[in-house]
Amino acid sequence: MRTFIQRSLWDVVPRNQRDSDTAFRRRQLVAAVVVLVGAGVLGWSLRLEPGGNTFYVAAIVLAGVWAAGAFLSGRLHLGRMARGSEVLVRPILAPIMLGLLLVGVFVLGSLVVREIDPLAAYVSSVLEYADQGSLTLLAVITFCNGIAEELFFRGAMYAAIPRHPVAWTTLAYVVATLATGNVMLGFAAILLGAVCGLERRASGGVLAPILTHITWSLSMLFLLPLLFS
Repeated sequence: MRTFIQRSLWDVVPRNQRDSDTAFRRRQLVAAVVVLVGAGVLGWSLRLEPGGNTFYVAAIVLAGVWAAGAFLSGRLHLGRMARGSEVLVRPILAPIMLGLLLVGVFVLGSLVVREIDPLAAYVSSVLEYADQGSLTLLAVITFCNGIAEELFFRGAMYAAIPRHPVAWTTLAYVVATLATGNVMLGFAAILLGAVCGLERRASGGVLAPILTHITWSLSMLFLLPLLFS
């Protein structure tokens, strides 16, 4: 387990991904504009009526904002992680396992949160979108948004920050999430953002954060209603 965590989150693989000064400034400009637009769309989407058509449109628009910002910023990299002493491979199984480990942590936390009425109310307000809408459609949107968020925050924005990108991208992710007005989503963003940021730093790409994010988000989408029913 220790070796698994170390390779997933800490050991940095060799890479050469330096941008020119012009490309770097472009990334910074795009990232700054898109994070503000995305936060606004996110806040708007979670203030719409659960299950309404406008909510689904807003969620799709949000995924489009994050993805467009990522690709407009410049080149993105999938990344690699070490397997053995010398072999570098695309990170697939390890990020999924890490996502499931996060699910376990959040499930244990949920057992505590549901006993604290003010916090449970924040979680229940989010679950209304699953209860009153199409769960299948919401799962597709959750999947797409998870990919788009990682493309932007651990792709475009990460590459636009010269120092301490893990900390700054996690902070930006939390601030954008808090636009929903839901403190529990903000808390989840701290943990998820930090883990995905460390994966990005270790692997040098967005594949590992994407797989961890969608594993966690889809699992929580189906598990939380059972825990808070």
